[in-house]
Amino acid sequence: MAYVPPQFKGSSFTCPHCGVYAQFWWYDTQRSILVSGGGRSMQTTDVHIANCHHCKGRMVWFVDEGTAHALYPTGIGSAPTAHVDMPENVKTDYLEARDIANSSPRGAAALLRLGLQKLCIHLGGAGKNINDDIAGLVRNGLPVQIQQALDVVRVTGNNAVHPGELSLEDDPQIVQALFGLLNIIVDNRISEPKRISELYAALPEGARKAIERRDG
Repeated sequence: MAYVPPQFKGSSFTCPHCGVYAQFWWYDTQRSILVSGGGRSMQTTDVHIANCHHCKGRMVWFVDEGTAHALYPTGIGSAPTAHVDMPENVKTDYLEARDIANSSPRGAAALLRLGLQKLCIHLGGAGKNINDDIAGLVRNGLPVQIQQALDVVRVTGNNAVHPGELSLEDDPQIVQALFGLLNIIVDNRISEPKRISELYAALPEGARKAIERRDG
């Protein structure tokens, strides 16, 4: 299922711990505050805890003047978890971008574009020209829809900024698309071939030899 960002008091969304779309149980906590002038105290509820039905992971939210803020874990609500097959050097940039996506969309977008460049190198690109790397991925079977999305990122990155500057147009919606794009490429170019290879390896030896003779 597609990533569903966590929502305050939401009944179901994607868990930032396990990455599963799951139900959440909510608990409100109370604390006492001293009312100035009379020495009286009152109860207020501004800290809220949500538990994932799938992994039992907890999320902590704080309500300030009617606005809910996600406090724990860091980066919740900003992006889906990194794909399990994402290369480690790409994942480092991805996770850092995820941590700052809410507070600095421009910084997150810059990290994700760097991660995209590293991913292209991992997939056989030279890493010198993102346009050439995208063309190479297409020649190797990258679906045209993903190629078009890559070109959107490339053009935005090349045309929207001067060298060394960040794009002012990197709003949270654009950053969300970048997160999803990296995961899609990893799944298509790394995970899917691996799944197919595992299925083929699981065939009986006689069947595999017959196929090899047929293709021989």
